[in-house]
Parts: sequence; C-alpha cells; structure tokens
Amino acid sequence: MALYSAAAAVLAGLERGEGGLKSLVYNSGFPHVRQLYALVSETLRYASVLEKLLDGAALLRAEKKLAPQLAKVLVYDLLFGKGLKCGGRWKALARRHRARLEAELARMKVRHKVSRNEDLLAPEKAVNALASQVPRYVRVNTLKTCVDDVIDFFKRQGYAYLGKAASVEELKALSGKKFMLDLHLPELLVFPSQTDLHDNLLYTSGHIILQDKASCLPAFLLGPVAGTHVIDACAAPGNKTSHLAAILKNKGQIFAFDVDPKRVATMNTLLTRAGVTGCQLVQQDFLTVDPRDPKYSKVTHILLDPSCSGSGMVTRGPGEEAAPSAERLQALAAFQRRALSHALGFPALRRLVYSTCSLHQEENEDVVQAVLQEWGSAFRLVPAFPSWPCRGLAAFCGAESCLRASPAETLTHGFFVALLERCKEGAAAPSSLPAAAKETPQPGQGTEPGAAPKKRKKKKQWVR
Repeated sequence: MALYSAAAAVLAGLERGEGGLKSLVYNSGFPHVRQLYALVSETLRYASVLEKLLDGAALLRAEKKLAPQLAKVLVYDLLFGKGLKCGGRWKALARRHRARLEAELARMKVRHKVSRNEDLLAPEKAVNALASQVPRYVRVNTLKTCVDDVIDFFKRQGYAYLGKAASVEELKALSGKKFMLDLHLPELLVFPSQTDLHDNLLYTSGHIILQDKASCLPAFLLGPVAGTHVIDACAAPGNKTSHLAAILKNKGQIFAFDVDPKRVATMNTLLTRAGVTGCQLVQQDFLTVDPRDPKYSKVTHILLDPSCSGSGMVTRGPGEEAAPSAERLQALAAFQRRALSHALGFPALRRLVYSTCSLHQEENEDVVQAVLQEWGSAFRLVPAFPSWPCRGLAAFCGAESCLRASPAETLTHGFFVALLERCKEGAAAPSSLPAAAKETPQPGQGTEPGAAPKKRKKKKQWVR
C-alpha cells in the first residue's frame, strides 16, 4: 500500500504545481525511488486513458472515498502494469471493479479501432516529444559553491564543457555528456534532456539545484539586494526560495509561506540541504497574513507564484489539467487575483514578481490587468528582461512588458512572469529590471544580485 500511496501523493503534488516529477519522487521519502518513479511515469503516460476508464466505469462515483490520484495508480497497475501485488483494502476494491474496467477498456479499443493498449496513446506521444525538447537545467547554488568550480567538477566526471551558449539552437543541439552555460541566466548550466543528476554528489549535497530555466526567472527578475526583507508567498517546494536566498547571499530575511504541513516539511529539507539561513518558514495561508503586522514592516520585495492550472508543465503527463474546464480556470483566476491584490497591500512593498506555470491568459495577463486597474496608479507594470524573446499576449496595454516561456520558443516549460513596481509620485521612473538582467556576465565576473560570483582568493568549502 505504501507504494500506491506514495505514487498518489506525487500525482497530487504535480497537480498542485509543487515541482517536477523527479524532484517530487526523490523528495517523497519512499525508499525505492526507481520503483516509484516508474509507476508514476507510466501512470502519467496513460493518464488520459485512465481518466476515460474511470469515467466510463463510474469507479469514482461508486467509491466516493477513493481519491482520483490513487484510483489512477491502482487501475494502471491492474490493467496495464504488473498487476496489483500489494495495496490491502484498495487492492480488493480495485479487483471488485476489475470486470467493469476491463469491459470499458475493450469498448475503448473498439471505438479507436486498435487492438493493443499502447495504440491508445497516440496523443501522448506528442506530449512526450515536447518534453524531450526541454534540456536539463542545473542552477548552481552560490550559497555553497561557484559556477567555475561546478564546471570543473563536471569536467572531472567526464563531461565536456562547450562554453556559454550564444543561441537557443545551440542548447537544442546538446547531446551525450556535453553541457553549456545558459545564454540568459549567469548561474544556470544546461545539459541534454536525458541527463539524470539526482544521484550526483553535487545534487545530494545541495551544491546544485535541478530547476527549470523558466522557474529561475521570478527570483532573478525580482533581484533583491543583500539585506532585503522578502516574502515568498506560495513557496513550496522551495526552489525559488533557495534562489532568493542565494541572490541575497543569506543576508536579509525571507518569509516563506505555505499552508500545507507536508509541503512545509519538504521545503525545510530542501532549504537545509541548500544551506539557506535567514529564512522563516510559516505554515499559513498567505491570504490570511496581515500586511500591517510589524514583523513585515520592512518587506520591500514579494515573489508570488500562486497555485495554477500547471498547463505549462510539459512533464506533467497528458490529461493532468492540460485543458482545465472554464469553471476551474475561473476559480483559479479569482484566487490569483485575490493573492496578487493582497500582496500589493504590504505598506513597504516596492517590487513584486507575479508568475505562473500556466499557458492560459485567464491566469496571467487577465489577472495582472484586473489587479492593476483595481490599484489605480499605485503600481505599474514595467518591462522585464527586454532581451527575452517571448512577450505577453496582447490582452491589454503593457502586456509586452510581461514574459512568456514555452518548449518550442525558449526550450523551457510553459511559464508567465510579470514585474510590478510601486509608483512614487514625483520620483524618477524606476529601473525596469535588475542589474543582473541588463548584461549577463561570464562565470566569475558578476558582482550584481543574480550574477555569477567573482573569483575568490579563498574558495568556499568544496565537495571532493
């Protein structure tokens, strides 16, 4: 039963946008990670087929206490996997419905005029091809090391370093044991998509963070300087929080919020491994936080990455909210508007980044437009990273200031980022992006927040 429960928890985490498949599996605490990863991967591969089977067999209506994620895992192993070899009462439940499920599977094959189970997966092949385009991105954790040392480490492991990329096409051409420095972000290394570094010493020791490039943009563009007080409003699983801490050089204060105790525990583990200090984890719904609380009186920067449909996550697997219903989008957008408006209410706030891993305009441009109209002239949307190739959809004046990301155009997951700053009456126009985004330095040359660290006479403690 532990295997199926762990797999269902990973599926639920993917749906909530808590991280990628591999990170959730490896942070699950389940002792047999390869077995868990295989089960979840295959369940995701058959996700749309499983949803149709569950609906046609009315399993969830008949068994109201059975969570959809657990139902998918059980039915996958029952019909497509190695058969249910554990599971206790849930195993017995699934077997009670076996005849109905097998009959529904047979009807599905007749409708699609196929004879093999795999022939039902034609739509999923396109998704898998899309996911294979996205490289493996590795963010160097400058709280523990520097870019140059990480490059040297991988060279000693037999990887070939090809220098800084000049274009997305160069990243797309990576293969084998070759890697490059990203063309946009100064602390991001890029490996071929099939590269698995979860067992690598640098990852297990917290010297590197496996984080998609688009997910690195929010903290990078927020660009708080050392000593700043920052809120990470919807922080789990903690990759963006650790990125903020690295930019701050552990100097300042981060308040990281999440309402779920399990996610807070996972985040604590990740941040401890990354060497993050000066971060207060708060198990609380961000919407219930009082902006006038004196402890937040110095908060000048907020990163808001609220729950979303996750429609931009290419590794989520088919059927995982790739096309949420209109009602679901409406509910998400309403929550996102409340969260963004609430965040703007912190009295000392100067700069805020709003981001989602969604492709839908309702969760992105429409949310930003509605909240800016609500706040009148108090805040403005400013151009973020002008050299970034993909801009916001033309839903309102100023959408060009926003960023979008996609597998096809930026070789990342689908993402949206908007940068807001407080307007000061009579003051000069604020800078539209952090110094780090104006010019990307080579490793060891940067001094501004978000840039690669300078070469130091005395290097930080290193893993040998």
